[in-house]
Amino acid sequence: MPTPRKTALITGASFGIGLELTRIFAREGYNLVLVARSADKLRQLASELEKAHGTRSLILAVDLTDPGAPAYVLDQTTRADIQIDVLVNNAGFGQYGPFAKNDLEECLRQIQLNITTLTHLTRLYLPTMIERKSGRILNVASTAAFQAGPLMAVYYASKAYVLHLSEAIANELNGTGVTVTCLCPGPTATEFQERANIKGIRLTKYGTMDARTVAEDGYRALMAGKPVAISGFKNWLVAQSVRFAPRRMVTAIARKLQEE
Repeated sequence: MPTPRKTALITGASFGIGLELTRIFAREGYNLVLVARSADKLRQLASELEKAHGTRSLILAVDLTDPGAPAYVLDQTTRADIQIDVLVNNAGFGQYGPFAKNDLEECLRQIQLNITTLTHLTRLYLPTMIERKSGRILNVASTAAFQAGPLMAVYYASKAYVLHLSEAIANELNGTGVTVTCLCPGPTATEFQERANIKGIRLTKYGTMDARTVAEDGYRALMAGKPVAISGFKNWLVAQSVRFAPRRMVTAIARKLQEE
């Protein structure tokens, strides 16, 4: 008898790193729960993956900035009797500009998606993974997690939360058969830059990685059970270097890189 396919739930599956992770999991024989706002994009993606890999997909077109969205996602997977073997918390966005001038509602939506929704989904699916003594969680943070980020203050702070939460839970799960991995990409060529309005800043002019490479790095780290994965040697070097410099200097350098 063929081995039953495992299932990966991926948020922000319709573009960028999430889209590439979706394709990788399909290639590796997983069925999928695809979560994003655009039903049309998800249907098109599900059709593509079914033709290429025989992948079955549950499509959940939902706005994850809605506080009730995580409970809805759990309800839908429960109703469909789908066991989630891998949870990928990829959805997130940033907002550019001085904090005091940023749109307040946008700031709060950013916190809701980057922090609260990620925390909520992790807490909803983790207990059953522990009961089964099997499961993997991939939380997508950023190299922004390693320092403060003037002109993207909320985004950088939210990714620091994701990194620290992931590392703490990964430690708590030692010996349970369940792992948590935090993927920290540097600047990556996705729609994120357009959404955050940061196309012209110095940071992106120094080069970006492609989403496929970052996704492959994240998948390998997840399968290896690594607590933290920084994609790209240059990004790893930058992330490590901030540990040895005064914090005010690191913040000042981050400000320069964020400026247009």
